[in-house]
Amino acid sequence: MAAPAPLRLGVNIDHVATVRNARGGDTPDPVRAALLAVQAGADGITAHLREDRRHITDADIERLATGLSVPLNLEMAATEEMLAIALRHRPHAACIVPEKREERTTEGGIDAAGQHNRLAPMVRELGAARIRVSLFIEPDPQQVAAAVSLGAPVVELHTGRYAELSGEEQVAELRRLSDAAALAAKNGIEVHMGHGLTFDNVAPVAAIPQVRELNIGHFLIGEAIFVGLEASVRRMKDLMEAARG
Repeated sequence: MAAPAPLRLGVNIDHVATVRNARGGDTPDPVRAALLAVQAGADGITAHLREDRRHITDADIERLATGLSVPLNLEMAATEEMLAIALRHRPHAACIVPEKREERTTEGGIDAAGQHNRLAPMVRELGAARIRVSLFIEPDPQQVAAAVSLGAPVVELHTGRYAELSGEEQVAELRRLSDAAALAAKNGIEVHMGHGLTFDNVAPVAAIPQVRELNIGHFLIGEAIFVGLEASVRRMKDLMEAARG
């Protein structure tokens, strides 16, 4: 029996920038946090450049794009502004996410099925620039089918609902995630997952064999207040590897 594929950890450093921006100035520096996360074992760095620049800034993206030794995953809304920024900086990957000004954080997956005609040219342009496109979607067969139709090489399945539930409801949502992962992989799409994952709930998600990457941010940055960022990242990696093994 073949060993399961390695599982990567992408660390989202948005909320280091949130703390910096709360007071202004240059500290804490999200790029320094990214470098520490890589030192601790992160396989990639994720940053979401929002329309309102509430945390990550254009200058942060420029520094990350040139200063990392691991892939940069740029989370972006499906807008012409963000497309132009992605094409200028050429990150390894661009994850297209829904975005609303009034939300505190991304609240769900993008409607790839309902926005097919809007997303199609963006997916093509990003792909032509050799930027790996990911669509942040709900674990729903219709959304997976839309990703296939759009030619997206990667989907990131939204784990927020799984993280909020408990008991049998959480088990049912985990089954939805597993089924969507299997469907995507069957159609040649690489599967990532993220949102709301913690030390306590990551193992069942990490154990899904088709998942190749988890993107985790808020929890790791919060835990770093108590134990340090390197310790936080290392423990998450250990838990992921144990679940995979």
